[in-house]
Amino acid sequence: MAKILVIDDDTHIREVCKLVIEGMGHEVTAMPNLAKGLDALDREFYDVLYLDVDLPDGNGLIAIPKITERERAPEVIIFTGASYPNGAELAIKNGAWDYIEKPATAESMTLPLIRALQYRKEKFAHRPPTVALKREGIIGGSPRVASCLDLVAQAANSDANTLITGETGTGKELFARAIHDNSERADGPFVVVDCSSLTETLIESVLFGHAKGAFTGAEKKQEGLIKQADKGTLFLDEVGELPFSQQKAFLRVLQEHRFRPVGAKEEETSDFRLVAATNKDLEALVAAGEFRNDLLFRLRTMHINIPALRLRGEDIRGLAIHYMNAFCTKYKVPLKGFSPEFLDSLEEYDWPGNVRELVNLMENIIVRAQYEPTLYPKHLPPEIRIRIMSGRVKDTPATVQDVEMLPVAEAGGAAQELVLTPFDEYKKDVEHRYFKLLMQTAGGDIHRACELSELGKQSLYRYLRIHGIPTRT
Repeated sequence: MAKILVIDDDTHIREVCKLVIEGMGHEVTAMPNLAKGLDALDREFYDVLYLDVDLPDGNGLIAIPKITERERAPEVIIFTGASYPNGAELAIKNGAWDYIEKPATAESMTLPLIRALQYRKEKFAHRPPTVALKREGIIGGSPRVASCLDLVAQAANSDANTLITGETGTGKELFARAIHDNSERADGPFVVVDCSSLTETLIESVLFGHAKGAFTGAEKKQEGLIKQADKGTLFLDEVGELPFSQQKAFLRVLQEHRFRPVGAKEEETSDFRLVAATNKDLEALVAAGEFRNDLLFRLRTMHINIPALRLRGEDIRGLAIHYMNAFCTKYKVPLKGFSPEFLDSLEEYDWPGNVRELVNLMENIIVRAQYEPTLYPKHLPPEIRIRIMSGRVKDTPATVQDVEMLPVAEAGGAAQELVLTPFDEYKKDVEHRYFKLLMQTAGGDIHRACELSELGKQSLYRYLRIHGIPTRT
């Protein structure tokens, strides 16, 4: 018997779902809105979730990532009466199992459930025993990082080519090394190729090597990086920078694992596993004619997207503490404490340079405050403090009129006409007014605002940044 969750604001739909699914012998829980549905997912595990799109307190399509990033997340079946031009595409991209439009026949409603349950049974039945993943340098336990580590484990258990994407500074090489260190090739070499430093005149010699006398100055045979990666992992960093003229030659190497060194008469082989990384949109480069489509397909047999630090704010404190300890040890100074305001400032900052920027920041602070026992916002570099404060837009206090959402009657006149705007604009305006009033009521106190709104601190900071709402400085 499986456990099924239904989130739909239509009482009739919930009753029909319960009747049909319970008739199949499964346990069904039905919730009328997104908040109660997410609470149910917090309390226990479900195998499949039937999720409506237009809910009173949110959009089901947008909520999918919050659901699928959970531990042992359910398979999500979108079940909606609303017709969205790109609804199915968005659902699948966000990780949904299927997309069904109402009204639906019993067969079209239950067949995806049968297949999803069959998939989960096979998936968990054949899952290998859990082992400790070597993750040196990868700090954080947020759902987004956990999801990436799951993919690292899957990649490490195979020889499939893996593409790692993410913004500069997110730690793509750390994840590449984790794949290597947890694979059967861990005892072999991990060879890094910085594609951004390869010129068209040197690339063949660097990658393929050269024979003695192949060109002026080639006084002896030289192994290329591809040969050096034999029995190990070849890591192509910034693969989007690989010169277009050489992409075809490298594609053949990926297919055949054979190559000819410059000036050599015979081909050589290399048994390497490929991991590549980029901060560029390779599909956009393909569309622009700057990257080969067939090479992209070869590179991303598996794909791991590393989230930006601003999207995994719950990891910031752990990262700060880890690197504070590391640099205190490195510079042989006593460990330091943090004031709450210092950690709040780190969470409020948007980290354009991601984890790399945080690491450099912590080293900078430890060097400058070697013998000061506690860190305060004052220890942050001026440019970071200015960037944080520039987001705290000075504004006039919110008034009742700021949060008035319905037509109001003017003195001696009729009610003003409510002008309909696109829903996204309306929602953004409502959120802006809400958070202005929230911060006014809380007197700018973040902790009080969290209590009133029942939001986590990181979520609140994110909304305040989006809407330019000031906090107490």
